[in-house]
Amino acid sequence: MHMDVAVDARAITVTLSSPLDTFLGFERAPRTEAEQQQLEQLLATLQSAQQLIQPDPAAQCALDSVDVESPILSDHTHDHHHADHAHDHAHDEHADMDVYVVFSCAHAHKAQFLDVQQLFRAFPRLEQVAVQVAAPQGQFKRQLHGGETRLRLVR
Repeated sequence: MHMDVAVDARAITVTLSSPLDTFLGFERAPRTEAEQQQLEQLLATLQSAQQLIQPDPAAQCALDSVDVESPILSDHTHDHHHADHAHDHAHDEHADMDVYVVFSCAHAHKAQFLDVQQLFRAFPRLEQVAVQVAAPQGQFKRQLHGGETRLRLVR
């Protein structure tokens, strides 16, 4: 999985990009009712992103929006999910999922970390996350592994 984090004056934006296998255990459109239910559960989990990724309380953030994009969602009708219609042919091919999370914050610049413990718990196939951070303190990269609970937003 790849994670981009941008810290602005009043927002923290997190983008997660990963093969569907990390989220679902398969990288194609659901073929069975059980797989469809698994996808529905995943989408519900992602819509509650504040449970998976929690900004430092000092930043005083609240979840503003979550957008989910994947070729397998092109036939999916759900108010908060955006389809990537350009890739309808990808239903039987390996597919990725991109999740865009925006937190509105009173003091985003005060955030020293993001708590990511629940992200690893929610997705057992997730072993590591390559992170790029753009914050007031500068830009840098980090690697997170399954046992880590916090992403430091300062160097």
